[in-house]
Amino acid sequence: MLQNLYVKNMALIEEADISFQDGLNILSGETGAGKSILIGSINLALGGKAAKGLIRHGASYAYVELTFSINELIQAVLEKLDLYPEGNLLTISRKLTENRSVSRINGESVSIHTVRAVAELLLDIHGQQEHVSLMRKSMHLEILDKFGGSKIEAAKEKVASLYKQYEKCKKQLERFQLEEEQRLRQMSFLEYELREIEEAALQEGEEEPLMERYKKLANGRQIAEGLEIIQAALGSDRAGSASNALGSSLQAIGGICQYDGGLQEIQSMLLDAEALVTDINREVSGYLDSMELDEEALYEIQTRLDLIHNLKKKYGGSVQAVLASAVEKQKEYDTLLHFEEQKAQWEQAYAKAERDLQEASVRLSRLRQSCSETLSEQITRSLSELNFLSVQFSIRFSQLGRFTAGGMDEAEFYISTNPGEEQKPLGKVASGGELSRIMLAIKTVLADTDEIETLIFDEIDAGISGRTAQMVSEKLSEIGCSRQVICISHLPQIVSMADAHFLIKKQVEDGGTVTRILPLEEEQSILELARLLGGSEITDTTIASAKEMKQLAEQKKKR
Repeated sequence: MLQNLYVKNMALIEEADISFQDGLNILSGETGAGKSILIGSINLALGGKAAKGLIRHGASYAYVELTFSINELIQAVLEKLDLYPEGNLLTISRKLTENRSVSRINGESVSIHTVRAVAELLLDIHGQQEHVSLMRKSMHLEILDKFGGSKIEAAKEKVASLYKQYEKCKKQLERFQLEEEQRLRQMSFLEYELREIEEAALQEGEEEPLMERYKKLANGRQIAEGLEIIQAALGSDRAGSASNALGSSLQAIGGICQYDGGLQEIQSMLLDAEALVTDINREVSGYLDSMELDEEALYEIQTRLDLIHNLKKKYGGSVQAVLASAVEKQKEYDTLLHFEEQKAQWEQAYAKAERDLQEASVRLSRLRQSCSETLSEQITRSLSELNFLSVQFSIRFSQLGRFTAGGMDEAEFYISTNPGEEQKPLGKVASGGELSRIMLAIKTVLADTDEIETLIFDEIDAGISGRTAQMVSEKLSEIGCSRQVICISHLPQIVSMADAHFLIKKQVEDGGTVTRILPLEEEQSILELARLLGGSEITDTTIASAKEMKQLAEQKKKR
């Protein structure tokens, strides 16, 4: 159930905080006061598209927050979405700035996709767009399946699973739709590719050491020249070399150490330096002696690296990808090699999948047709209660002529609203006002099977008045006995049935226009009802009429 709606900086609404109740919640107010902004705010919080200009003029952001009380069933479903509400409260919010939008559930950032998945469990909004959706045949089958409940849901899941297997077999069979010449040509090409990879004898991890050795061989002359420069600078066979300089230094320090014991540390450092230079000379000489300037080895390594590079470019981005490609190509080759045998196996699998899917689709069709009779009877009865006189309603089926994940059925609602008229497709005969009542009738019927606790009706009173409006109000109150209903209305007959009444009021404050939402006590509700009955001038007569209408409504609700 929707417990609270908080809106800030949304169009004309500076700030609004509404606590809804069980039963029938009615929001009324002057045209243009901002009723549509409230519905838009709820839609926005539940993942709807953010239209331009929603942020209140002068504000840097807009914010909407919905607080729901949830049951254990919804909690279990939320846990599958990795959402773990504390206690039985769930908060969904959305903050809107000029450049970005952030949605949160219980304070944690979530994607719009997640918000929409959660919204489907909590709340159902019915406005003009939803009424118009009744014009689509696909919507009719959806309503029927919803009415069928767990039986049809289980049958649909079975069909969807079998359809997936059917499509898999179908795609596999398409691989076998080859002429013999094409098959042999494909096998020859695969043989060439497999032989190319096999003869390369690739090894994972071989490329890096080859690259290191290639660098060394390709730059052998530069390495030798550098080492020779070091050898000349440090070696003992040249005047001015480091070795000769260190020898002279040691000879000099040896002659003066006897006069000053403090010079022994310098002598020790010179000895260490001489030993280090000697070691470097030995390492450089050894490296030069062991160096290979093998042009043939360089050519072989370069050729190997070129082969690896070309295979990587042709079959993937790495040696691992090349080897994996060879595995797949071998499977494809084996398939072509045993073409007829495997084709026969897939043909058998396809035939079975088609047979199983056909049987499951027929079972689903029978279930739908069985449910359609009950649904038609209940919708007809509900339509009669909404002032459709002599109404006839039925659901007619046709076959798509092909398999789908949802079965092979098409369903369409047919209706006759006048005596003596034949039934015609709903989308061709119903007016806007009739569509809203038909949707209300359907929602009344679905209330017992639908697990959604909150229904919002916008423009449910479009195109109706008088006796029809009274019957619509009673139907809304009836739904309110088992569901929370939130309804925007300007009709007195509907407003009088409110269990909780809110006034949406536009007014000028500090030179700006703002919308306020006020919960009304009984006396205030009667005054608003009188305004709806009498217009701008509220007289004692209209107030008396409003009181009487309210009293009659309370009596009807008790009955």
